[in-house]
Amino acid sequence: MIFVTVGTDAPFDRLITTVDRWAGESGRTDIVAQIGRSDLRPRFLRATQFLDPPQFAEHFSSAEFVIAHAGMGTILSALRFGKPLIVMPRRATLGEQRNEHQFATASRLAELGKVTVAFNEIELADRLRSADTIRAAEKIGAYAEPRLLDGIREFIRGPRRI
Repeated sequence: MIFVTVGTDAPFDRLITTVDRWAGESGRTDIVAQIGRSDLRPRFLRATQFLDPPQFAEHFSSAEFVIAHAGMGTILSALRFGKPLIVMPRRATLGEQRNEHQFATASRLAELGKVTVAFNEIELADRLRSADTIRAAEKIGAYAEPRLLDGIREFIRGPRRI
């Protein structure tokens, strides 16, 4: 099963339309999509606007791979559970986001080899056609590294007084 999620803030019809078109072309019938508050009615995806947390976790954990917007929650979940992930960032220039933070996030994580990125619909269609070659990045832990937490604690405490 393939799981598609656009998060809960806004619909992402460019992503859903591209995946729906690919599903029709490829004959994939095992795609579940959480599409948000969208008027879009995909023809080839099992789509729902929202999933409650247990449903979301069930779809996410049983997915062969995940397709998503470049939201950190989804990215961290994929890294934590070792799921192959294709992300397409929302674009502020297209009115999908208030700034280009998803583009910056996707760019940096692609450089680090943590996610497979499609920056537009053409790239997403290409990535989907070769989805069987996409591998999960190395898993991460459920919590931050102790050294990072210690550094944050020291920063919060402020400079030491002599």
